[in-house]
Amino acid sequence: MAERVNAILKDEFHLHQTFANVAHAKRATKNTNNLYNEIRFHLSLDYETANMVYHLSA
Repeated sequence: MAERVNAILKDEFHLHQTFANVAHAKRATKNTNNLYNEIRFHLSLDYETANMVYHLSA
């Protein structure tokens, strides 16, 4: 599963690029995580965000 998620993140959010430095890589990762968990609607989650589903189950 982790390989599938990593492939989605790399393809969809252009994380396959070479970063200029560690700070740039961290910023890109943080932005991607935010987009993936809080903004992007997921078909497998009935078009809800990951955070919406997480908070409903807690």
